[in-house]
Amino acid sequence: MSRYFSKDHEWIAIDGDTGTVGITDYAQGQLGDITFVELPAVGQAVKKGDSVSVVDSVKAASDVYTPVSGEVTDANPALADAPELVNADAETSGWLFRVKLADAGELGDLMDEAAYKDYVDGL
Repeated sequence: MSRYFSKDHEWIAIDGDTGTVGITDYAQGQLGDITFVELPAVGQAVKKGDSVSVVDSVKAASDVYTPVSGEVTDANPALADAPELVNADAETSGWLFRVKLADAGELGDLMDEAAYKDYVDGL
């Protein structure tokens, strides 16, 4: 499974033509304790760069931007009752939504894990 990262601190893990999207561990650390997650609707068409989700924390509300275009196929139901999963495990069980990719070529604009680490180290 390939994993890519955006400069807005989203990650996407690709499995076939579907991507699982969440915020990075760095992002959840910056936000602090997450209190609520607003997820996109299943079936919603999204365009790369659109704000499709909101993560509320004790510090701030933060938009989550989709790193690719496509159709939302799933939203993480566990986050309704346990938004703190994003804090505990941002890059696995704290995923936000899944999207069927409209154009896999859009992944070329994202960073791999090493490039993202370098990016964060420079912040």
